[in-house]
Amino acid sequence: MVALSGSHTIGQSQCFLFRDRIYSNRTDIDAGFASTRRRQCPINSGDSNLAALELVTPNSFDNNYFKNLMQRKGLLQSDQVLFSGGSTDSIVSEYSRNPRTFMSDFGNAMIKMGDLEPLTGQNGIIRRICRATN
Repeated sequence: MVALSGSHTIGQSQCFLFRDRIYSNRTDIDAGFASTRRRQCPINSGDSNLAALELVTPNSFDNNYFKNLMQRKGLLQSDQVLFSGGSTDSIVSEYSRNPRTFMSDFGNAMIKMGDLEPLTGQNGIIRRICRATN
């Protein structure tokens, strides 16, 4: 899962998804990073404003995402939790130091995920709202 989360090295997120994080004054976010992100995401407006998930090389698939997490510069809380004193810290550290390991693990995880067989027909359901079960 940590390797797959590295896909957030590219892409964008809408303001409403990270607003709470950048205005929270929590200790798990770099103050300068939060200040920069507030310019694109006002506290009471701009829900659909977009921000790059990764500031350094937002259009390159690389390991800067992991370097940012170690500096408390994860845009989404669900990203930053990967480097927050828990069991995945060592994996984030390894990927930040070794882009080849990240690329290899990411490729293997994508293949594994692609081999999953979704439930179809009467065995599966289509969610009306993706973040909630029907």
